[in-house]
Amino acid sequence: MTIYEFLTYIILPTLSVSGLLVFIRFLIGPTLSDRVIALDLLITIGIGVIAVYAVIANRPSFLDIAMIFALIAFLGTVAFSYYLEKRKKDE
Repeated sequence: MTIYEFLTYIILPTLSVSGLLVFIRFLIGPTLSDRVIALDLLITIGIGVIAVYAVIANRPSFLDIAMIFALIAFLGTVAFSYYLEKRKKDE
């Protein structure tokens, strides 16, 4: 089994199933924190899919896109934690 078959037949389906499960958690998450964490995880799964596609298609330029998405996800998580901290002080 080559690395391309492994990525295509094992890793991509695993990422797809985990993305579906996380999306369900995003929809039914009882609190705002659950939904934000699920959204952050969805972005991380998307980064994984982009990275796998970059390896399969032999397009290293897609890794730059994955890195930009990772930075955006990190900044979004930091902004949300700042918002929660500010909301906690106001109460």
